[in-house]
Amino acid sequence: MKMIIKAPAKLNLGLDATSVHSNKEVEWEMVMTSISLCDYVTLETNSSGKIEIDTDSGFLPDDGRNLALKAARLFFQDNHISSGLKISIEKNIPVAAGLGGGSSDAAAVLRGLNTMFRTGKTLFELAKLGLQIDSDVPYCVYGKTAKVSGYGEVITPLPKLPSMWFVLAKPNVSVSTPKIIRSLHNVELDHPNINGLVSAVESQNYEEIVGNLANTLETVTSKMYPQILTIKQRLQKYGADGSLMTGSGPTVYGICRKQSRANRVFNSISGFCHEVYIARSIETN
Repeated sequence: MKMIIKAPAKLNLGLDATSVHSNKEVEWEMVMTSISLCDYVTLETNSSGKIEIDTDSGFLPDDGRNLALKAARLFFQDNHISSGLKISIEKNIPVAAGLGGGSSDAAAVLRGLNTMFRTGKTLFELAKLGLQIDSDVPYCVYGKTAKVSGYGEVITPLPKLPSMWFVLAKPNVSVSTPKIIRSLHNVELDHPNINGLVSAVESQNYEEIVGNLANTLETVTSKMYPQILTIKQRLQKYGADGSLMTGSGPTVYGICRKQSRANRVFNSISGFCHEVYIARSIETN
């Protein structure tokens, strides 16, 4: 059997670290959406009895550190499957960019294997399994605009976003999420209005969505990488209605109501930042 699954990047419209525990575990309140910038994950069964992975990216590990490989091993173990499997990943989502590419690849593996082997797992069950891999995997299993809370395991789907476009710009740095989380103990955190953002999504109010964009990690990451704030300012200068760092960074996005405006912002920021993408919100389930 062979199957190709789309693995979309995620954006944080809102991100709040509500509790930072001494063991460095963080409880979150977030609003996330999935976008049209995607990896493609190919699953192909064989008789080897082994699970193998390859990728067209030189930046991804092809061993037990790879989240997609972890997902396949976990799924096979959980469902007592002994088939051989080859996983191939076509990478389009930047690595270590705050876009959840590795988590989305893992979620795609879980969804795909669930279909291939007809195991009948619900999204809730797959998300629970995914939490053992990474905190972003449960959201990526659902792959639609949602409020995410707890340690990443509580997913509350929200209505589809009103029409909007995103221009993503990644500075030439890679951010370590564990390093950012360790830094949270040493700073006074601003807490975004996540409930206001949820209400704005529910009422399909574009202006209020833009007005409530906020990420509590942005202050921490931008102190280490000040180019993040420079990109934010330029995106708005070039015409974006709002801008925000996603995840732990360093990718920053600008938000536009219309594609024509997004195209203009894309062209302008491309002269300043070489890794730039344009995308829209999508739903995978």
